[in-house]
This record gives sequence, C-alpha cells and structure tokens, in this order.
Amino acid sequence: MLVPKRTKFRKMQKGNNRGIASRGSDVSFGDFAMQAVEPGRLTARQIEAARMAITRHVKRQGKLWIRIFPHRPVTKKPLEVRMGGGKGGVEEWAADILPGRVMYEISGVDEKTAREAFRLAGHKIPVGYKFLVRGVAGVVAGLASTTGKASS
Repeated sequence: MLVPKRTKFRKMQKGNNRGIASRGSDVSFGDFAMQAVEPGRLTARQIEAARMAITRHVKRQGKLWIRIFPHRPVTKKPLEVRMGGGKGGVEEWAADILPGRVMYEISGVDEKTAREAFRLAGHKIPVGYKFLVRGVAGVVAGLASTTGKASS
C-alpha cells in the first residue's frame, strides 16, 4: 500500500479540488498514458487496484509507471460517535487528481494491449480518463468527461 514515509503534520484540511493540472500532464516516461479528465480523489487502495489490473492484463510485460502518490491523509470518526470531540483519526491516504493529470504510463506493449489494460484499470478508479500516445498532443482544456470509459 502506498503511504508516505513521514509527514510534517498528521492531519490535513479538506481543501478544494479545482482547476486543471499545471504539472504532470505530459507523457514523460512511457509510450502510452492514462490521463484524468475530471477532478477527484484516488485512495491508495484504488491506485493499487488499478495497478494490479494493468499488470495482470499485460502479463508482466513492459514497464509501468505510477505518476500519482497518495500524500493526503483522510480522517474519519468512528461509527456511532456523537458530534464534537475533535477530528477523527487518519483512516486512509489519498491523491487529489485534477483534470489533465497523467496517472499511469506504460511502455513495452502494443497500443491495443495498453488501451485494454487502461480500460480495465478505469473500472477501478472513480475519475474518467483519456488514453494518450507519446508525441501526440493531448488538449487539456477541451477534455470530455468519460467516467470509467476511455476517450480517444
């Protein structure tokens, strides 16, 4: 499970998740990429589930890069506890995702295999995505929302 080694503070405020990704929006390492087209929050479990789906489909061929990391602690109060008494304990870790952010990259496989692997991974994550090919420009501003389905 992806968890930070150490943090400056144990808990964080919720904040807001607006705008588009200014960094991490290009295909940098692999030949194909999975780019978010809507804002959201991916937990460490969802990131790992998508990674496993991709790895299983490509049968451990090629190389996979995970371009996101769950830095944000998500807190939760125990069940059946009255209001007050402070903020709850850290329940899980999550990554805030903005539209345009590249989440996964892969190389060493053909385009058809990469598309299918990302389609399977798309069912594991709560944000829509777009399939990117290295060298082909992806327009971030005009992204269409596709929850769980790839847009080309």
